[in-house]
Amino acid sequence: MTSTPFESSSDSSATGHPRRWWILLILCLSLMVLVVDNTVLNLAIPSLMRDLDATPADIQWVIDAYILAFAGLLLTAGSLSDRFGRRKMLLLGLVIFGVASLLATLAQNPGQLIACRGLMGVGGALLMPSTLSLLFTVFPPQEQRKAMAGWSMVAMVGVVAGPTVGGVLLNHFWWGSIFWLNVPIAVLAIIGTLALIPESKGPARDVDPAGAVLSIIGMAAVVWAIISIPADGFGSAKVLGGLAVGVAALTGFALWEMRSEHPMVPLALFRDRNFSGTSFSIVLLSFTAGGLLLALTQYLQFVLGYTPLKAGLALIPYAVAATVFNALGATLGKKMADRTLIVLGLVIIAGSFGILTQVSDPTGYGLLIIGLMVMGVGGGLAGPAAYTLLMQAVPPDHRGVGSAMNDTVQQTGAALSVAVLGSVLAAAYSSSLPDSVPEPARTSIADTLALGPDFVAAARTAFTDAMSISMTVGLIGALAGALVALVVLPRRQAKQATQEAVPAVDDTVH
Repeated sequence: MTSTPFESSSDSSATGHPRRWWILLILCLSLMVLVVDNTVLNLAIPSLMRDLDATPADIQWVIDAYILAFAGLLLTAGSLSDRFGRRKMLLLGLVIFGVASLLATLAQNPGQLIACRGLMGVGGALLMPSTLSLLFTVFPPQEQRKAMAGWSMVAMVGVVAGPTVGGVLLNHFWWGSIFWLNVPIAVLAIIGTLALIPESKGPARDVDPAGAVLSIIGMAAVVWAIISIPADGFGSAKVLGGLAVGVAALTGFALWEMRSEHPMVPLALFRDRNFSGTSFSIVLLSFTAGGLLLALTQYLQFVLGYTPLKAGLALIPYAVAATVFNALGATLGKKMADRTLIVLGLVIIAGSFGILTQVSDPTGYGLLIIGLMVMGVGGGLAGPAAYTLLMQAVPPDHRGVGSAMNDTVQQTGAALSVAVLGSVLAAAYSSSLPDSVPEPARTSIADTLALGPDFVAAARTAFTDAMSISMTVGLIGALAGALVALVVLPRRQAKQATQEAVPAVDDTVH
């Protein structure tokens, strides 16, 4: 069946694609499968260690295999989507992710599961850039902010929904059920993509294999170095070697792209203060939130004694606050400058970290959820403004790779957050314990609690003290992000991006 093509015109610029809100639903469903998968995996770690005889090193690779494949391939996947079609890449990514999830449920040993997780990272890298680039293709400029708020809201809700749904599944089924969860979501997203989403691509140009190889090596090496910091230390040969390889490859990538007739990534984008300033702000915005759940899930379960399911449910008020203020941020974005919303949101997030520094065993859940709800307010104001401003600075021909760059800076910020805040939390926890705690039990609160009831009070006090220190680091990161946005972003936004016509796309339903 073929419908009327959705062509670029003044009318289409004003109204957008006729099925754009249904398309947004499918794009959000595609995003949801990634977010839920990433947040639910941590709950299954005890079951994986027990049922697959997985060592801590195996578990680390189950997590890292996905991260390395995903981060390494993002820029290349975004470029390929611009060249060959964003809808095609979305479909391919959903198929690979769904099949890899299905295979993961059949894994008989850690090696097989690690391979499946790496394949899931490939699928995630292919589909993620297409979700955002297609969103900005089918929505007219005046509705992009509202659509972006919905897309951001799904990401935030998924962070809470993952542990909640995962807790229910793990209470009733085996560890493989968390991967089964991905399959029906992926199938629904595939059906919706085939039925509703039009093809969209940039102008035909040559593929840049040298740029692709250099970007994959560079991004994978940098991310490998960052995620190795908590276990090996910043001065270790693994971390320094990874950083050296990553910096060398990314430098070579930048030099190659500047000389290439058909660059994979238009580096001239970084001369646009909207793009470069927003990119740095997003790194720091992601940094503030990335390692947060690492501390909070342990606080809820080990200090307050919540079950995994109750811990997931306890975060629902945060998701509600983020959802409400995402919508408010989209509305305010029509009246206030993005720069103002980004700075205001990051300052509010800094305030939420200030509240969280005061959380202790006696304060319990009440002060914690107040801090998280304030954080939801700040994230709802800053997030849609930052992502919309960045994507509106990207030319339509490069929206796939522009979306990939948005995803890349988010992943970099999140990886830095887990590495830095995780290291600070672990070091502060160990140093806060009394000397009576033996060395092997000082590495985590779970190990200390395993010593018996005589050590419970000391473990809980040390953990809340350590969490307060890590929240202080988050506060500094949020203020740094606000300062970057205030100094780098222009006071007035150019009208060119917001008046841009929606590019022509092929609306043939197959």
